[in-house]
Amino acid sequence: MTGLDDTLDDVADDQTAPVWAVFGDLMAGLVGAFVLILMGVLVVQMDLVASLQSEVQKRQQEEARRMALEKALAIPLQSGRVTLNNGRIGISGSVLFPLNSDELRPEGRQVLKSLVPPLQVYLGERDEMLMVSGFTDDRPVQANNQRFADNLELSAQRALTVTRALIEEGMPPQRVFSAAFGAEQPVASNTDEKGRALNRRVEMAPVPKAANAVKATPRE
Repeated sequence: MTGLDDTLDDVADDQTAPVWAVFGDLMAGLVGAFVLILMGVLVVQMDLVASLQSEVQKRQQEEARRMALEKALAIPLQSGRVTLNNGRIGISGSVLFPLNSDELRPEGRQVLKSLVPPLQVYLGERDEMLMVSGFTDDRPVQANNQRFADNLELSAQRALTVTRALIEEGMPPQRVFSAAFGAEQPVASNTDEKGRALNRRVEMAPVPKAANAVKATPRE
């Protein structure tokens, strides 16, 4: 009986060994899969943290930039004829020009003159440029006005007039360029005169040099 028992034990051992081997392989595979999943989660979390840190840094830089611009323009902003919104310096079209005209009013030139010294320092410290943008309301240019074919041309001429005036008041020509948007990008409804008056405006915005792909040169 002893020999038979030994034989049965050997058979049982032979059957048990493969089971434990399979179980061990299965556990190793599960552990490996878990490690891979954990590594994937960690990589995703690290990417999210890096993205969040980059976004926070970007917003901090934008806020610092906005505060620096607001500080530089403190005196012109106090006059109430200049606004600052999201880094854009706004001047009402009625302050700068008569209706449907690109001829600068004397008070408009004074406003531009007051902006040149602080903007020149601000742009120089950051090696940036000033984009001057012209906007109009959506009403067609008056039929008896032969100078401008449409609102886009009117806004272009106004932007050029402001650009020239800034240069004449001391802004380095390489620091300023103009752009025209016509009736596009309104800031108020064009259904009433109050809204249309807000849309007739000139905006100036400091921009990095790399963002200025095409420089508009004032025409002689």
